[in-house]
Amino acid sequence: MIVKPTKVQTKLSNIALFDDEDDDDENLIADGLIAIADIYLPKSQPRRYFDPDKMLELQKSIKQYGILEPIIVRAIDTGYELVAGERRFRAAKELGLDKIPAVVHQLTTEQAYEIALIENLQREDLNPIEETEAILQILTLKLAIPEKEVTSNLYKMRVTPEQERDKVLTEIAIRVISIFDSLQTIKWDSFVVNRLPLLNLPTEVLEALRQGKIEYTKATAIAKVKAAEAREDLLNETINQGLSLVQIKEKIRDIKTGQVIEKPVTLKTRFTTSIQQLKKSPVWEDQKKQKTLEKLIAQIESLLVTE
Repeated sequence: MIVKPTKVQTKLSNIALFDDEDDDDENLIADGLIAIADIYLPKSQPRRYFDPDKMLELQKSIKQYGILEPIIVRAIDTGYELVAGERRFRAAKELGLDKIPAVVHQLTTEQAYEIALIENLQREDLNPIEETEAILQILTLKLAIPEKEVTSNLYKMRVTPEQERDKVLTEIAIRVISIFDSLQTIKWDSFVVNRLPLLNLPTEVLEALRQGKIEYTKATAIAKVKAAEAREDLLNETINQGLSLVQIKEKIRDIKTGQVIEKPVTLKTRFTTSIQQLKKSPVWEDQKKQKTLEKLIAQIESLLVTE
């Protein structure tokens, strides 16, 4: 069963980008459905990670109840471009549906991207990294300045004493505060203190946080471990064993006091490291070392031959 939409009924319905006349018949497909094959994802997608388990839950819900809320698209030369509702679109595609409930809006590329960002920001399962990235992208879009400049302005606002802010606030700073007030998700100063630093987390910690494998309080604690191998071991242990923040801090104290026994470097680790270095090495251009490389490769190949 697929419910036929009559007009846009989403969390985005109060966005100023949608004009009052956007709900008229011109914006609706004849039967409220669009062929999935005619819908394309935009080049810039604010959402990067989709939880596999939650996607399966959505597919089960669609099988049972149908798609209860239409996606939003805009017309392009080759068909339609998805604006909002990527999870529903992906789930419908996985289920092999031919059509999906949709509403067409006349939007520019910038307007479509802003709506996609705001929809992403309104998700219930949004994690701190996704929230931070989405807000930064919205600020960059609305202020029309590079992300680095947005971040720089935020830090300048933060270090300015509160009693002096009214005197030194620039037009950009005033607009920043206005944007945060309209988003109603987090205060701008809290965003600077608690969210922006998350983007500087080590790559593996950042990715685990983005995928919702750990909470951001645990992520920031683990990130304090400077030794990459020890940090990665602690991260994996936290994820696999569900360590509490207290347990994590205890282990970090042990690491700092040298109570953790260093693991011996295995042959496999040495080989992997050597291969990575070898790929970047100029040794491949050295004619004198070609024969040595050939012998080494032949020896490795001989080890791989099964009897």
